[in-house]
Amino acid sequence: MYTEKELVKIAKRENNNKRNYLVVNRLQAKHIPAMPDETFKLFDKLAEILIKQYKDEKILAVGFAETATAIGARVAVKMNCMYIQTTREDIKGAEYLYFTESHSHAQEQKLIKTDIDKAVIDIDRIIFVEDEVTTGNTIMKIANIIKNTYRIYNKKIKFAAASLINGMDERALSIYKENGIDISYIIKTDNSKYTEIAEGFKNNGNYVTDFSHTLLPEIKSLIAHGYINTRRLVQGADYGLACEKLWKQVSASGRFSAGESVLVLGTEEFMYPAIYIAYRLKSTGCSAKSHSSTRSPVITSSEKNYPLHCRYELRSVYDDNRRTFIYDIGCYDKVVIITDSINASDVGINDLCRAVYMNNNSDITVVRWCI
Repeated sequence: MYTEKELVKIAKRENNNKRNYLVVNRLQAKHIPAMPDETFKLFDKLAEILIKQYKDEKILAVGFAETATAIGARVAVKMNCMYIQTTREDIKGAEYLYFTESHSHAQEQKLIKTDIDKAVIDIDRIIFVEDEVTTGNTIMKIANIIKNTYRIYNKKIKFAAASLINGMDERALSIYKENGIDISYIIKTDNSKYTEIAEGFKNNGNYVTDFSHTLLPEIKSLIAHGYINTRRLVQGADYGLACEKLWKQVSASGRFSAGESVLVLGTEEFMYPAIYIAYRLKSTGCSAKSHSSTRSPVITSSEKNYPLHCRYELRSVYDDNRRTFIYDIGCYDKVVIITDSINASDVGINDLCRAVYMNNNSDITVVRWCI
């Protein structure tokens, strides 16, 4: 079983008065590079708990953007249940259920209503999947929206909250119990001192915001087919097969050799395929790691026990006018960037490639999986 010390590092959010700290999970493959086999081992532990608990129920898993999309996808693949993630992106022609995540830098969250319309007819329970639950308020918001929206079915939909880490206090836990919302997690934490811990770190890390003098390296590219968008309703087994087909297209490029170190980067909400490719690369003898870019602005510090030391501020691969970040890139034999962005502009991709190149990474491949 995991411990808080093994998983939790506290970082400080930038200019966030509602919640000044960010829980950085060293195995999650989001903010910092992680070994994919360790990442999936952690995610699979949560899936095992849920499989035992709800083996006789029809489940819809909902992964929260952006940090828990890969956890939710892995749970759905292992349970072979229906899956959809929340999103902050705009999906053409979609109708949404809107809610907010008040402590987040990007507060607006949404689910595609037309897909939830289809799912609620045939499910017993919705499991909201998170990396870390602090108060449970966000999950309660969307659960209430769903209950109020689908009263017309005269059907009681059950709810559960599943997370790698749970920091809810006794009052929050009692509210969930009163509302009949199950809670599952891997480790329980007391976050009462996290604010104080975050305030104690010096803001003296490295920040890179200007790439104008950085040469754009030669970039290899691959257009992959068979894309499945988890912002829409999917079946877990189908998504697992699609990611395996993606791997076969990437591996067929013949650009990887046993013993090489490889970093696989995802982009913002698009995390699971990057972790999966890194996982399959590791099985071929490569030393592979994965993490992804994020919308979350977090301070960096030179202090040894602080999790983030260097921050690159980029234009998003999804929106040229939105800023995004990548932390602590490192140096590898090869770097693979995987994205599902359909943005016609290369501005964001070029920023990300420059950041990667600045860390002495010259062999860079960009995989676009969006068709």
